[in-house]
Amino acid sequence: MRAVVQRVSSSKVKVGDRVTGQINKGLLVLLGVTHEDTSKDVDYMIDKILNLRIFEDENEKMNLSLKDVGGELLVVSQFTLYGDCRKGKRPSFTNAARPDVATKLYEEFVQKAKNNDIVVGTGEFGAHMMVDLTNDGPVTILLESNKAF
Repeated sequence: MRAVVQRVSSSKVKVGDRVTGQINKGLLVLLGVTHEDTSKDVDYMIDKILNLRIFEDENEKMNLSLKDVGGELLVVSQFTLYGDCRKGKRPSFTNAARPDVATKLYEEFVQKAKNNDIVVGTGEFGAHMMVDLTNDGPVTILLESNKAF
């Protein structure tokens, strides 16, 4: 499981003219699922993302987590995080999970975030989405459940 985590002052996602998710201060998570992922990967990513200390404390040091600051979470599915561009000019998406597998794990991720009393907004799985964000910092972190980076 891969995630691009961006600290935001606000973010929203639209499908057509309809806003499907919107948050204020918090984290925008672009979430990709591979065919090898399981609930164990979801648990790892939830724990890491909700407790990632990337918000500033009173001394302007990144020392606080999303939970500490009462931040919100916007989760957007993004299979293109598994795009492999090592050969040729067109990405290969063979490492991205099939929609039936990816949908299940994406929805599990969202539910587990909600179970932690986090306000969660979402995109719409499989839809063409427009994501607006104001990156705060900017702060952008790359995470992978198999700890490849």
